[in-house]
Amino acid sequence: MRHPRSVLARRAGAAASAALLMLAAYAGPAAAGAEEGRAKAATCVACHGENGNSTSPAFPSLSGQPKQFIVSALFQFREGKRQNEIMTPMAAKLSNADMNDLAAYFSAQPALAPQHKTAPANVEKGRQLSVQNNCVACHAANLMGQQHIPRLAGQQKDYLRAQLASFKASTRGEMDGVMTSAAQALSADDIDVLADYLAGLPVAAGAR
Repeated sequence: MRHPRSVLARRAGAAASAALLMLAAYAGPAAAGAEEGRAKAATCVACHGENGNSTSPAFPSLSGQPKQFIVSALFQFREGKRQNEIMTPMAAKLSNADMNDLAAYFSAQPALAPQHKTAPANVEKGRQLSVQNNCVACHAANLMGQQHIPRLAGQQKDYLRAQLASFKASTRGEMDGVMTSAAQALSADDIDVLADYLAGLPVAAGAR
């Protein structure tokens, strides 16, 4: 069942407030630093690519992602609310300062133009699905993400498909349950079209 735009927007806003309160309780006193994050990101390159621009279908790009989203994702991995065989043990070692430094660094890196080319038949179909299922209500009109909500534009196609399928199967951990609920309306074909469409979207310069 598709959620009205206003309902999703309210839920996203409430979730953002909840996330801010939660993260504020765990944040360290030191200001987050991009340069500190650069050094700490050295171990991330193997999977997420140079400067957070992934070249692997299985791993997401972190460049240009909203800072709050990166902190939120790392927090969920660290606290066991989201599970991954690679990220969960790595995040378990991170302090609050580490998470904020990494987020400051990756959010400041320019996202490269996607190499993926959306199939012509999926351009309009994907656009319609992104509107009908209110992707643009939460992830922003250009799908570059905002606050605790990630950038989808130019993300890896296989990664997008896997995440959407996991949300539909209710096996993907998240902070607020919005995506698990929203993904129930998607068919397997819808997921393939959306992943193909989103992966080929242009990346907006300077967006955060």
